[in-house]
Amino acid sequence: MTEDRAAPAAASESNSGNSETDSRNPESASHNLFMRIVAAVVLIPLAIGIAYAGGWLWAALVTLAASGLFVEWLVVVGLADAKRVTAVGVGALAIGGLCLAFGRPDVALIVLANGLIAVAWIAPEEGRGWAAAGFFYAAAAEMASVLVRLDSVKGFAALMFVLLVVWVTDSGGYFAGRSIGGPKLWPRVSPKKTWAGAAGGFAASLAVAAGFAVFGLGKTLPLLVLSAVLSVVSQLGDLFESAVKRRFGVKDSGHIIPGHGGLMDRLDGFVAAVVVAALFGFLRGGADGVGRGLMVW
Repeated sequence: MTEDRAAPAAASESNSGNSETDSRNPESASHNLFMRIVAAVVLIPLAIGIAYAGGWLWAALVTLAASGLFVEWLVVVGLADAKRVTAVGVGALAIGGLCLAFGRPDVALIVLANGLIAVAWIAPEEGRGWAAAGFFYAAAAEMASVLVRLDSVKGFAALMFVLLVVWVTDSGGYFAGRSIGGPKLWPRVSPKKTWAGAAGGFAASLAVAAGFAVFGLGKTLPLLVLSAVLSVVSQLGDLFESAVKRRFGVKDSGHIIPGHGGLMDRLDGFVAAVVVAALFGFLRGGADGVGRGLMVW
């Protein structure tokens, strides 16, 4: 399926972390906010609990999420009918996740690399690049999310740092954008995001770094710099996902999460942030010390 056959374009993005209230439909905005809060109350403790458990349980959750990201990506870019592409991609992500669950990121990397080649090979010619990009997006999220948690010493702290920075960037931006408003950040891509929302989310992320430092989980200055970088990257990841959806005329990537849309709508900022965090931690601490590479200075 090509772009011309994709779903019709929407007037705005419903997942914007720093969106303003839709003054034309305040009841809808209030209901959306209520659903966001309910979903957060249910999903955040669950995610934290599984992250704390780590091991195969975290790897399983990450693999499910990565598979969902890949499937939603195919829907967004008009390849929902490419069943073989879906099957091969999800299969590779599942096998890669199994390798990660058994502590073999090296084997997982080989599996996912071959999965990328296979997806690109069997995808329809007109959508080959987009199919490969979607698999790379999902596979990078899977590898990075597990590698950050893999460190038995600092893995949980590092993962929680990334998660909290993304969450407060999204939430802080949402409320700052609604209450302050002002000039749009990038109206062509995401009409509701404002510079005030971006600044509010950025400021909130610095509070996370300060909190970690106060509790002795890292040094203040490095954590402030890291949180600043991850907050910006998170917002860029949000804009990237919005740009992809707008290119193909899609409003939401799905409706699996009440008030948030699909997995891509909810995890766009996290994917970007955790991939950058994992790369940085890997350079400093190696494959088994990504957490320490992020948190120990």
